[in-house]
Amino acid sequence: MSRQGRLPPRRAKFDGGEAPERRLAAPIEQRGALVIMAKAPREGLVKTRLARAYSPPEVVRLYECMLRDTVALARSLRSVHVAVMCPSGDVEEVSTQLRPDVSDVVGQEGGGLAAALTSVFRHFVRAGFSRVIALDSDSPHLPRSILERAFALLDENDLVIGPTEDGGYYLVGASEAHPQLFEAAPLGTSGAYDALLANARVLGLSVGITESWYDVDVPADLSRLATELRLAPERAPRTAAFLDSLGRLSAHDEKRL
Repeated sequence: MSRQGRLPPRRAKFDGGEAPERRLAAPIEQRGALVIMAKAPREGLVKTRLARAYSPPEVVRLYECMLRDTVALARSLRSVHVAVMCPSGDVEEVSTQLRPDVSDVVGQEGGGLAAALTSVFRHFVRAGFSRVIALDSDSPHLPRSILERAFALLDENDLVIGPTEDGGYYLVGASEAHPQLFEAAPLGTSGAYDALLANARVLGLSVGITESWYDVDVPADLSRLATELRLAPERAPRTAAFLDSLGRLSAHDEKRL
């Protein structure tokens, strides 16, 4: 997901220069941090498994809509700090795209998803947040109640996982950084959930599980999402509007997907 090496996290630059890394404890009213895992929206690098149904520009626009809807979902939670973790080289682009809704965009240390997740917990636990959840950007239709439950489960467990129907997971949360948690785990595959549970057992961590959900990876997932958003577009309004503008919610295009 980013360049190799153990470089310090980059922060988005603002008018006063580069934002300093937070060192003080997080405000009591924001003990929880919800960190969205993202990439810069570039052709050939995001939602690649949807290429069979969409052109590259359409895939990029879809990803942008899903990301912004995910941010809106995160911001709907009360007393939760919303941030984004992305590859270091994407920080400026992602910051520009999401401003002013998200002001805290952090570049991960190292490359790959395991490094990104490890960076989330190292950075935000160090910043003073007692409950940290990493959320993918593929689930803008996720019910807010699931996120609220995930934070509640961290009051009673060392780890919380939100499993996907295909064997992965859409969120993972913890109250401390566990550097070995994501090692030797086939992240991003159908065995990711089982591998994460196995690592948690080895580390002696208690685990809370939220409801199983689906993320949007392949055309069949998108067809399912399109059907749901036709009935309730307010769940992910930008994504719903984009699909509607392309006529993807028509019966003809659903068959194509």
